[in-house]
Amino acid sequence: MDISAAAYEWNHARQLMAIRLAEASGAADRAALERGIYDRKFLQPRPLLDALEGSPAVLLIDELDRADEPFEAFLLEILADFQITIPELGTVKAATPPVVIITSNRTREVHDAVRRRCLYHWVDYPDAARERAILKLRAPGLPEALSAQVVAFVQKLREGDYFKLPGVAETIDWAQALAALDAKALEQGAVDETLGVLLKYQDDIAKLKGEEAARLIAEARAG
Repeated sequence: MDISAAAYEWNHARQLMAIRLAEASGAADRAALERGIYDRKFLQPRPLLDALEGSPAVLLIDELDRADEPFEAFLLEILADFQITIPELGTVKAATPPVVIITSNRTREVHDAVRRRCLYHWVDYPDAARERAILKLRAPGLPEALSAQVVAFVQKLREGDYFKLPGVAETIDWAQALAALDAKALEQGAVDETLGVLLKYQDDIAKLKGEEAARLIAEARAG
């Protein structure tokens, strides 16, 4: 992710066309030509600039931890002053500051300078009741018994030591995969066959498959 993808980019094709047209018309004032090709009409706004220039907006910067550190540094001006400095044009400041929401999955630590400009809020996995409600909304045709057992299984699984614990999206996908196999309740065979939907690392699958999965299935069915 860089500035041209996130904030703004000059339309080089239109700028080149403007230069060619000026040359063809006999324009000889080089300074005026240079000023002209950096006119606002040649600027292509990206989401960050759109959020500052548009009507009151909500700006979502999702999974900032997957961007590089130079991009974080560029964000500091926006988060501190709600403005972007474009060297060729000047500073664009928001008339109405957007509401900015930044998410991070902690694949790396976000810089302290960004943290200082944020109100921190931890979003944990939902409890069983909320996850069942989400599953009922996103997979309405799922048998009630299977839905309850899937959620109980995943909730127990998240207590274990795995490289990447499944999120709600994986719960939904796994439940739909089991339903596609005509499962009405958790069974060892169907669970082992579909663990690749729930877990995304081979070491995690190998650790869960077999006896550990059987234990979690028994606890989920009992619950």
